[in-house]
Parts: sequence; C-alpha cells; structure tokens
Amino acid sequence: MRELIVLSGKGGTGKTSIVGSLAVLAEKKVMADCDVDAADLHLLLNPSVKQKEEFWSGQTAFIDSEKCTKCGLCVKLCRFDAIENFRVAPIACEGCGFCSHICPVDAIKMQDNMAGYLFISDTKYGPLVHAKLGIAQENSGKLVAKVRQEAKKVAAESGAEYIICDGPPGIGCPVVSSLSGADMALLVIEPTLSGIHDMERVMGVCRHFNVPAAVCVNKYDINEENTRDIESYCKSQNVEIAAKIPFDNVVTAAMVEGIPVVEFSDGAVAQEITRLWKKVSRLLNKK
Repeated sequence: MRELIVLSGKGGTGKTSIVGSLAVLAEKKVMADCDVDAADLHLLLNPSVKQKEEFWSGQTAFIDSEKCTKCGLCVKLCRFDAIENFRVAPIACEGCGFCSHICPVDAIKMQDNMAGYLFISDTKYGPLVHAKLGIAQENSGKLVAKVRQEAKKVAAESGAEYIICDGPPGIGCPVVSSLSGADMALLVIEPTLSGIHDMERVMGVCRHFNVPAAVCVNKYDINEENTRDIESYCKSQNVEIAAKIPFDNVVTAAMVEGIPVVEFSDGAVAQEITRLWKKVSRLLNKK
C-alpha cells in the first residue's frame, strides 16, 4: 500500500481537480480528503455516506448559574473577553481553562466540544474518507490524522494498493499531519512568483519529513518564463517535474458539472493528467 499526498502552497491551485481525476485513473485505491477546514473533494466524487462519526476535540468553559455568585473575577481575568453577563461566548472562548481554576466557588466547568464529523463513503470510483470541521473549531491537524488512520483501515480491508489524499494548502499543522509518514508528495504549483515561493516552502517541509516530492505545474502556459524557472529550481533540487498541464476552460466546465475532468473530456488536459498518473504511479512503486 502506497500513500500519495497532493499539496500546494495555497488554495486554488487545482489540487482537488487533479485528485478527482486521479480517482478515475487509479485502480485499487482509497481516496481521502485531508483538507478538513474546507473539504470539497466530495463535490466531484458525489459520495454516498456509509458511516458518520462525531469528532470531539477541545473544550469550552460553561458557567453554572446556580453556583455563580457573580463576583466578576472571571470577567476581569479572561484575556479573550469571552465572558459577558456571566455567560461564555463559545466562539470567543479559547478553551484555556483559566477561568475554571480561578473561580472561588467552582462554578465554571470545562466541557468537551463536538468539533465536526468524520465520514466513510462509497463513490463510483471507490471508497472515500472525508471530514467536516465545525465553524470556528480548531485541532484540524488531529482530524486530519484521524482521516488518514481511517483511510488506512479501509485500504487494508479492501486490499487497496494506493491511498490518494487531497491535502490542505500551506505549510501549517494540517499539512504536517497529512504529510508525515506518507510515501510521496505531489506538489501542484502555478507559474507565478507567489507560486514559486510557495513551492519552495512546501518542498522544505517535505525534506524535513523525508518525504520525496514531485511537481505538477498547473496552467504552465500562462507564464512560460516562470515555468522554466520552476523547472530550473526543481532540477537543482533533484525533484522531478511529473507534468505540465495547460490552461483550458474545460476544467471549469467539468467542475461546474461536478465531474472529474478526465471523465468530462479527452482533450489536452485529460491526456496530461493521464500521463501524470502513469509517472506518479511509477515513482510510487519505486519506493
């Protein structure tokens, strides 16, 4: 079983569109959406939910009005201004627990948060493990780890050869949680100055966790000079360019229809993504 994580330095580079197409092309695989803060792979794969599980993480303060003497100490000392009229605003509360320790009558308790949901679903392309983090909830790194753990269980049960993960953008905690222990990372990059900078940052995270990386330049022909700079940098870092996908409005048309682009069209974009999967699968099988 090989695990591929698809990353980018920011949102909107085309990660999910590419992962949706890989779901069509790959055989014996499990898909996982690790971008739990803004999950959208399900919009392309149209899953049928088989299992739904609550995700509990973090705590919020609760004031027992029967015990509270309204001394005002908690209001005065809360650094997040989360207590007003002796009630806790759940979104403002950071769950630090300080108020519960300083309350002289033990009227404040810390309650666990129901922070989101984990789903295990079926799609026409195979199993999908995905999640939804609640509004203003944190610990997305912990939920990402749970998504990956469940994906590995499903893959083991189904005899899958690949786990293909749609990763979160950036280089923060969710990326670290999704990348550590993966067999390979595919970095989806746009040929812009910020895209080049983002690629260098994500590549640094991959090196830190000793995860080999390959690069896919999406919409490479909108700035071929920057594309050449990306190729030059990757060559200097001994990182392979796995594909250069041209700009085409067919990708947007496929997204509007909720269909992976390789199933929607057999044009240049679909052909290049097909070549991308062949190259990535060869690299994965060398590990």
